[in-house]
Amino acid sequence: MRPLERQREETSEIDEALAWHDGNARAAIATLLADCAYLRWQLELAGRALSPGFTRGWRPHTDRE
Repeated sequence: MRPLERQREETSEIDEALAWHDGNARAAIATLLADCAYLRWQLELAGRALSPGFTRGWRPHTDRE
């Protein structure tokens, strides 16, 4: 017989985000939306800085296809 294996308690990224905001779901969502807006802005800046020749015609998109 194999000895009993101790199961690890894993937390998800969702649980971690909620814990960071002391369980306040609205604050967690607001932070995630602000982060998303910042990353979209960064992607827009990067897209303007890239030349089409460097990326062989590929351009970054801010929305999912």
